[in-house]
Amino acid sequence: MDRLTPERLEQIFEKARDVRVLVVGDVMLDTYLWGNASRISPEAPVPVVKVGNESRALGGAANVAMNVVALGANCAVAGAVGDDPAGRELVRELEDAGIDATGLAVLPDRPTTVKTRVMVRHQQVARYDRESDADLSDEAAEAVARAIAQRIDAVDAVVLEDYNKGVLVPSVIRVTIDAANAASKPVIVDPKFRRFFEYAGATLFKPNLVELGAAMREAPRAESKDWLHHTRRELSCEHLLVTLGEEGMALATGDGGFLRVPAVAKSVYDVSGAGDTVTACIAVALSAGATVEEAAVLANHAAGIEVSKAGVATVSPDELRDVVREHFRR
Repeated sequence: MDRLTPERLEQIFEKARDVRVLVVGDVMLDTYLWGNASRISPEAPVPVVKVGNESRALGGAANVAMNVVALGANCAVAGAVGDDPAGRELVRELEDAGIDATGLAVLPDRPTTVKTRVMVRHQQVARYDRESDADLSDEAAEAVARAIAQRIDAVDAVVLEDYNKGVLVPSVIRVTIDAANAASKPVIVDPKFRRFFEYAGATLFKPNLVELGAAMREAPRAESKDWLHHTRRELSCEHLLVTLGEEGMALATGDGGFLRVPAVAKSVYDVSGAGDTVTACIAVALSAGATVEEAAVLANHAAGIEVSKAGVATVSPDELRDVVREHFRR
């Protein structure tokens, strides 16, 4: 399945309206300071940015959740925020988007992750982060695990979104995958290096090529069906989907199948958030009855749309309808 018909897409979107996805992982708040720079500081060789305005967006696992609802599905999140203004704003933004944020533990001894980018003429000139990437305490991890266990039966799929900020500790990972497997709910994993080999039993494991090569300690061979299936077995996942940037994706399926999905982006403006869009699209499509091949093709189209936009962005069903119709006519 290397093509997706407009009719099949409509079937998927129709079912997606009743889909509910649980996103577990590292939620963040992204802040953007927009301004101009016309001179270099006399104090150091850096530009002086005169900030004109400020904007905020949801990042990390919260951005995956935003992408889920943008596709027409329903979403809940589980994770942790600090007992601080940024945490309260993050929860408020999720709730305003119709996302259930009651699964977020509020931790008084841990800051909400905030990434602040300084932008000049749409170019990032600096970034500073406020965060703790230490593992959650046992008590906090138990609170997150309880929130997950209480929601598994009410969802159709689970996403584990790891940004190495300490929420996805081994106990949280194991509780989530075991509970989802017991309830026959697909688990989609977007990993980072720290816990790369902790996700045994996942339905679909979605690293990028650089992450996969670093974890396996060898040059990755995304064009090799045999290598990808060997790696899939090493990772103990049902399906392995490797994102390849401008080269698209490579998929090794649990039944021995292999699919190369070429990139479809007409122009690349900003790759920020593209991985989150892919993860959300895979989760929604699988929950709506798509095959894993159909989900990969649809997610590839979504990524092509997302990278054509400035900053972290979501993709709508209408945008996907347009590109699928155009692609199918070729």
